Amino acid sequence: MMTPEVAAAHSAGKAVVAALAGALDPSRLPTGVPLAPLTTFRIGGPADVLYDATSGDDLANAVTAARQAGVPWTILGLGANVLVGDRGVRGLVIRNATGGMEFEGNTVRADSGVVVRDLLRESVRRGLGGLEHYVGIPSTVGGALWQNLHFLSPAPARERTMFIAEVVSDVALLLPSGARSTVPGDAMAFGYDTSRLHGSGEVALSATFRLTRENRDVLERTMQENLGWRGARHPWLELHPSAGSIFRKIEGVGAGRLVDQCGLKGFRIGDAQISHLHANIVINLGHATATDVRMLISHAQEQVEARFGQRLVPEIGFLGEF
Repeated sequence: MMTPEVAAAHSAGKAVVAALAGALDPSRLPTGVPLAPLTTFRIGGPADVLYDATSGDDLANAVTAARQAGVPWTILGLGANVLVGDRGVRGLVIRNATGGMEFEGNTVRADSGVVVRDLLRESVRRGLGGLEHYVGIPSTVGGALWQNLHFLSPAPARERTMFIAEVVSDVALLLPSGARSTVPGDAMAFGYDTSRLHGSGEVALSATFRLTRENRDVLERTMQENLGWRGARHPWLELHPSAGSIFRKIEGVGAGRLVDQCGLKGFRIGDAQISHLHANIVINLGHATATDVRMLISHAQEQVEARFGQRLVPEIGFLGEF
């Protein structure tokens, strides 16, 4: 049965398809597509129009077409680290399904839609290290660049936060003007949960990573240690869908620790629940809505601020209409 949100998206999507028809194949522009299955949270309403970009040129063309037509556009990778609103996303949602990888010596160029898991697997198969710390983290290359993907690794650095910026050599960008530019990694303004992609209007098309020759058994052991460490502290996505950590890190004390000290582990609103394993993760018990999650986030913020005087800031992205 079609929901009112899907019906409204179908209707709005017709105008979007008409606006883009001269630049993009209408047969590749389905309307009213539910986005919940395309996110790790399994939450969210429909896209007016969804377009799967399968190459770097395809991605650039879709973004350029939307800009020229004056159509709002959003790029979606694996749908991790985001919450999609219950009313869905207006305009064109471009799913980044690019997947090219090219290895040369100790470097690899990967399209921004490449899943980090697949890039890691292929790198380790070739005895190349540098990405093994990100095993088990759902992300595309584009998402990793957007937020400077990081992980508090227990091995081999023992509790050192590893950042993807450490291995980025350069990034190919689509500029707001429609031109393309390749910039060195140190020009990406990487920070904690951020990069120059925030607010610049630029789109990452691909990136080149500097890797190092390593013993494959050592890489496999490091991945197993990291997976074990992560699995003991984070709910498994297959059983408990989530968007990962909800709040940004607070210097000196983790956001999750503050939420935990407020006694909020296991607290739920609707089908959204603060994980019993990790207080900085909200899980979907099966039928959570974006409204449930937003209310739970607000409750945690209010409780932490009242007790500790700290205002928690979400690190996840909020897409669409709530």
